[in-house]
Amino acid sequence: MWGDIAIAFLLAFITAFVITPHTMRLAKRVGAIDIPNDRRVNRKPMPRLGGLAVIAGFFVSVIYLLITTSIEGKINLFDGDNQYIKLIGFFSGIIILGLACYIDDVKGIPSLVKLVAQIISAIIVVACGVRIEDISIPFTNGTVVIGGVFSYILTVCWIIGITNAINLIDGLDGLSSGVTLISCLSLLMVFALNGSPLIAIVLITALAGAIVGFLPFNFSPAKTFIGDTGSNFMGFSLAIISILGVAKTYTALVLIAPIIILGMPIFDTIFAIFRRIIKGKSIKAVFKPDKGHLHHKLMAKGYSQKQAVLIMYGITAILGMFAVILLESGIWKALSFALLVIAIVTIGYKDVTKLMNEDENEEQIDKDHLRKQD
Repeated sequence: MWGDIAIAFLLAFITAFVITPHTMRLAKRVGAIDIPNDRRVNRKPMPRLGGLAVIAGFFVSVIYLLITTSIEGKINLFDGDNQYIKLIGFFSGIIILGLACYIDDVKGIPSLVKLVAQIISAIIVVACGVRIEDISIPFTNGTVVIGGVFSYILTVCWIIGITNAINLIDGLDGLSSGVTLISCLSLLMVFALNGSPLIAIVLITALAGAIVGFLPFNFSPAKTFIGDTGSNFMGFSLAIISILGVAKTYTALVLIAPIIILGMPIFDTIFAIFRRIIKGKSIKAVFKPDKGHLHHKLMAKGYSQKQAVLIMYGITAILGMFAVILLESGIWKALSFALLVIAIVTIGYKDVTKLMNEDENEEQIDKDHLRKQD
């Protein structure tokens, strides 16, 4: 298994890393450029088709592993669970949503049209057999079996919710891609501990590898953005892979783990929905962007873009480890870990922030000095 994990990661990484510069040139040719405005933090026009490189890395890696592991007999796509049908639905959803978001990145489309594309993609996936059918009861060994229409509705809402959660935090250099990467690594640990199907492990590893290949071009100061194509793909994939990874288990808390891992973007999205409805006094206001997200709040408090991103990375990593510890060792150890981390951060965050500010100021002085010499 570990050899397959290494191959999945490296293939996706290399492909995304090599293709990203090509997506930057493509973005300039087709006009997929992010122009600075009062809502955006970038100070210069930026290509925004980096998501194509992430998708390419993911597909190259996954298709190669599906072929080789099927030949070796490690994965049976035609078993009683009809894995091949689920994958067809997953890949079809990626293509439909990717096309809609590509058009949005190049020409722009209304938010409602994009939501329709998300709904259609989610319905296709669910129709192909990917469903939430069991929900573990926290802190007990009980499981609620969900059937019928409610199972379909719950799964569609989960997919659309996580897709938009990742899309909405895509506001700073490297933020959505880094948060998704940390979530992937946390889910990989959950899957390994849970004895999840190899196919889910391959999928989550390939997604992580593709993001790592893209992240050097996206971390502050970014050379390219992932765009709606990439952020929607990452959220859509996370939502579906998290279902595939826990679909056959009845272990308590396993279905809760993805919610904890993705807690930050989920709650940021929930707060955004209520905030926009209250401010706009209408359901239509949900589709109107604002500057009330967590990363906006952090920057408003004086944190730099890089600091805000690192803080949100840290929150995601803590939530991810909390979920892993909760699954492996129980609630008491997870809570004690969380409290210890909070205490350490409370004691030392001011000194760390001060040092980071000094480093950024020195870096800016060096850049200004070099400009004067030129």
